Amino acid sequence: MSVSAYILIQTEVGKASEVVHATRAIAGVEESNEITGPYDVIVRCSSENLDLLGQFVISAIQKIGGITRTLTCPVVNV
Repeated sequence: MSVSAYILIQTEVGKASEVVHATRAIAGVEESNEITGPYDVIVRCSSENLDLLGQFVISAIQKIGGITRTLTCPVVNV
């Protein structure tokens, strides 16, 4: 069963565009865009399961320079 999620990302001032380009280059990222509001970037991704999704966020997303905070929102189907 596949898990989809949205990752909301806060960046350092002026780094949102760089973070968008860096995340788009990562396998598993389906879409990445700059947004306005309390977060600067939103990423849509998928993984095989919730554990792998968490590992993906920690090992791939959070290591990108310029990111100060992430919030991962798994998609639920009710």
